[in-house]
Amino acid sequence: MNFQKNKHLFLLSVGLFLTTILGAQKSKPIPFHQPPSWSKEAIWYQIFIERFRNGSTQNDPTLETCYNALSDQIPNDWKLTPWGQNWYEQESWAKETGLDFYRTIQMRRYGGDLHGVEEKIPYLKSLGINAIYFNPLNDAPSLHKYDARYYHHIDVTLGDDPKKDLALMATEDPSDPKTWVWTSADMKFINLVKKLHSEGIRVVLDFSWNHTGKNFWAFKDIEKNGQSSKYADWYQGAFVKDETTGQTKYNYEGWIGISSLPEWKEINPQNKKPGHPFEGTLHPDVTQHIFDVSRRWIDPNGDGKFDDGIDGMRLDVAEHVPLGFWRDFRKYVRNVNPDFYLVGENWWTQWPDVLMDPLPWVKGDVFDAVMHYQWYKVARDYFANSENKLSLSGFKSGIDSVFLKYPEYTQQAMMNLSASHDAPRLLTCFANPSKYKYNAVPRDNEDYNTATPDNEVAQRVKLFLLHQYTFVGSPHIWNGDEMGMTGADDPDCRKPLPWQDIPFETETSFSGSKVVYAEKPSFKQEWFDYYQSLITFRKKNPAFTYGKYEFISIADKKNILAYFREYKEDKYLVVLNNNPETQIIFLPNSIVTDKPCFQVGGADLVTSKKLNLPAFSGIVIPMYP
Repeated sequence: MNFQKNKHLFLLSVGLFLTTILGAQKSKPIPFHQPPSWSKEAIWYQIFIERFRNGSTQNDPTLETCYNALSDQIPNDWKLTPWGQNWYEQESWAKETGLDFYRTIQMRRYGGDLHGVEEKIPYLKSLGINAIYFNPLNDAPSLHKYDARYYHHIDVTLGDDPKKDLALMATEDPSDPKTWVWTSADMKFINLVKKLHSEGIRVVLDFSWNHTGKNFWAFKDIEKNGQSSKYADWYQGAFVKDETTGQTKYNYEGWIGISSLPEWKEINPQNKKPGHPFEGTLHPDVTQHIFDVSRRWIDPNGDGKFDDGIDGMRLDVAEHVPLGFWRDFRKYVRNVNPDFYLVGENWWTQWPDVLMDPLPWVKGDVFDAVMHYQWYKVARDYFANSENKLSLSGFKSGIDSVFLKYPEYTQQAMMNLSASHDAPRLLTCFANPSKYKYNAVPRDNEDYNTATPDNEVAQRVKLFLLHQYTFVGSPHIWNGDEMGMTGADDPDCRKPLPWQDIPFETETSFSGSKVVYAEKPSFKQEWFDYYQSLITFRKKNPAFTYGKYEFISIADKKNILAYFREYKEDKYLVVLNNNPETQIIFLPNSIVTDKPCFQVGGADLVTSKKLNLPAFSGIVIPMYP
């Protein structure tokens, strides 16, 4: 009896000692200029909340919560769209507006919410992801929520009691954090964060510090009080007197000219040019409000611990915000949580041909990484049959130009994404030969194919994914791609996810499309299984997270892509046959192989030197030390 008790106390002491040591290691601050270690090991899953899953009908959007979301007025007979409705079929209320599909689609709501995400935590765990990037959850009237009403509240339609939450919010002075309340939606999100953290899943939340919506509390005050508003100089605007009527009008700048997205006031902007960084900062009161909001979500209860707070932010349209603000912002959030991750959206310098150079934003004083469209564009033009088709040498030089200008820790923290809420779904992007994100909706291109692609496209995508999961940078999944979903560019990439327990109508092609089809959306288990296998494989082999990459030439004239990934004692050879025909390859004598550890498309190591590579197949082979 005493022996067992002493044994238990001994093991408990050892456990506490190890916990203390591990905790000390975990809490050791990383250098300010480097990304947090966890971000290099991230397998990202991006959730667009409105289309993920409707877990509760008690909080569904209403005309009140959608008010002023669009320049078009939502009709009084508007109602929620059934989850499984034919995507290209307008609702009866939509038809009665007389507006076309691509106008009324912005009015559509399905009611995805945090309840739905909570329901699917086991699904996300089984997939294997360990980091979620949520599109904005802040209170806003639109489906996308980049038009904030309040930054410091989660949207009322995501909690348990929208009416009560609205009443609570009305008791605040939004400019004074001391008066801020916690709504049911706020608490629903915080509790979800805790649950995700307990499952080993990090949480990154999307914010736009460039603009708000017209319903934002400060903008509403300007509309009400005009020049006497305390917030009259918070926005890029001015009061102008109409000489004809004698009335004073507030003229303001909206993001890229969109009047529903008024921009924050910039202070001393210098050398401002689209698609390039520029110096300056934001209005000091705006900056302080952003800092207060950030602290609220990083450390909700103010205890200096972060089990209940977000782990990072994705920063919308980052090049439209002055660098001086971003530098101060990094200092602030890293002071609150030294392990906080910042990833910027730095996309186009000149659409659709010139992507932005992210280097000015990832030198260690602004962001840790960017959404790495730069990698994807090069990879897509090699693996897909695109009109900008790259040769093997073009791919290698393109990849080197993308990665080698960064230190290794930055390379590893990049968010390597292939699709998002702003771009065509992966399968559809590969199925169409046109330039990336150019004429990529059937409204603009009658030849654009939004049907389930053929087998060759599927094989090309699987080969590309093997590259994604065996290369430098953190892999990213746009919710639904792992289900085999199709979809053109925004808004068609934002279809509701085809969960297996929800019946779907047959989807018919867009009325103006030459590509005619009729097929029922469904959860494609084959794609889920493939993503799951890639995630498991990557997580088991640190070389694919931390290893250097080295391109090698084993059959250049045959368009065989090969590279090593090496970390400590481990070294792997990745061989990808990006051809529509089988290739037989003989490895050099200097390469001593083991048994393959991952294969796709029937690729096989026939002997220690002979590779049989069917069309669009790939193989990963460990090297003997």
